[in-house]
Amino acid sequence: MKTLKFEHKFAQMILKGEKTSTWRLYDDKDLSVDDRIKIIDKANPDDDTSWEVIGQAKVNEVIEKRLGDVTDKDMKGHEDFDSKDQMLATYRGYYGERVNWETPIKIINFDFTPTAGETASQAMLLEEAKMYTDGGSRNNPGDSACAFVICDLADNVVEKSGYYMGIATNNQAEYYGQIKGLERCRDLGIDKVRLFSDSQLVVNQMNGFYKVKNQELAPLHQQLKELADSFEKVTFEYVPRALNAESDREVNRILDDHQHKKRKH
Repeated sequence: MKTLKFEHKFAQMILKGEKTSTWRLYDDKDLSVDDRIKIIDKANPDDDTSWEVIGQAKVNEVIEKRLGDVTDKDMKGHEDFDSKDQMLATYRGYYGERVNWETPIKIINFDFTPTAGETASQAMLLEEAKMYTDGGSRNNPGDSACAFVICDLADNVVEKSGYYMGIATNNQAEYYGQIKGLERCRDLGIDKVRLFSDSQLVVNQMNGFYKVKNQELAPLHQQLKELADSFEKVTFEYVPRALNAESDREVNRILDDHQHKKRKH
C-alpha cells in the first residue's frame, strides 16, 4: 500500500474532514483512482518516533492540469492560499525553482477513514534510506530471481523482499531488483534513496559511464531511469558482493525454494 506523509497541521485537517484533497507535482507516487493510501501524521518532523498512521485514504478523483490553470473550484478540500503568487512560492518551497505556471499538477481528491492506534512501520517512517539490491540467474539465462533490502541510514534492516522472475539473464535480474526496490520505496513514501548493487554494469550504466548496447536491457534501463527521476534523489553505488550479502542470500533462497518445488513435482 502506498504511503503519504503530512505535516501535523495538514494531518489534523484531514482528521477533521477539512482536507480531502492533495496536490502532487512530479507525482512520485503515481497516484490514480481507487488507490488506497496510508496517511501518516508527522507530528514532530524532527522526531520520527512521534509519527503515526492516522487512517487510510481512497482516491476517488484525479484531475490533471497546469498549475497556472488552477481555479477556485479546484481549491475545494484543499488548504487556501492568500494569492496565486503565494501558491507558486509554496510549491517552489517544496519542489524548487523548476516550478512555474506551466508545471503539470495532479489534484488528488480522496475519501478518508480514520484508524485508531495503528503504529507506522519503521519502513514507513523513513524519508531517506539505503537500499541493497541483487539479481541472479542460474545457467544465465535460466531460472532467475531478484531481491532488495531497505535499511535506515545506520544500516538497520527495516524491510526486505524478493521475487522469482522465470527465465532471464543475470543482468536483467539485476535491473529488476533495482526497479522492484525503488517501486517499494516510492510506495512507502521514501524520498531519497542510496542504492547499492554489486553489478558494476548496471551501476555504471545508470551513472552514464557505460552505454546500454544490449537491446534487452535498454527498456529496463529507461524504466529504472524514469523511476529514479521521480524521487527527490537517488544515487547508484557499487559495492563488492561481500557487502551485499543480505540481498544475495534472499535471491539464492528464492531460487533454492523454486528448485525444491520443481523436484517435488
